[in-house]
Amino acid sequence: MILFELRCSGEHHFEAWFKDGATYDGQAAAGEISCPVCGDTRIDKAPMAPRLAKARGSALDAQAAAGELRKMLVDLKHKVQANCDYVGDKFPDEARKIHYGDAEARPIYGEATPAEATELEEEGVSVARIPWVAEGN
Repeated sequence: MILFELRCSGEHHFEAWFKDGATYDGQAAAGEISCPVCGDTRIDKAPMAPRLAKARGSALDAQAAAGELRKMLVDLKHKVQANCDYVGDKFPDEARKIHYGDAEARPIYGEATPAEATELEEEGVSVARIPWVAEGN
């Protein structure tokens, strides 16, 4: 897995994980990556410094990696909260309204059951499932 810092043509910066560089290239060329702030699909890699993990012998320090992943999820949570409208358990309905043009296009977040999320994906409604970690510790 590889993490890229990305930016849309509106200069919004965000991060995304990909299986490898070729996966990113294919998804970007197909317009399958969109800005979580404005929905723009004109995405480029932003300049970033590589993250190098220290190893003990040949094994990664799993605890440090888990802490870094947790920090990234908390940062993502803050970005979503700052840039998207919270719609609570009305998420499936609101996502459909936006998808079908019955509501203003805007970034939203809220709750959906796994079955509701699957139904949205099967309808072609673009959704992302994000682990919502508790803050602290």
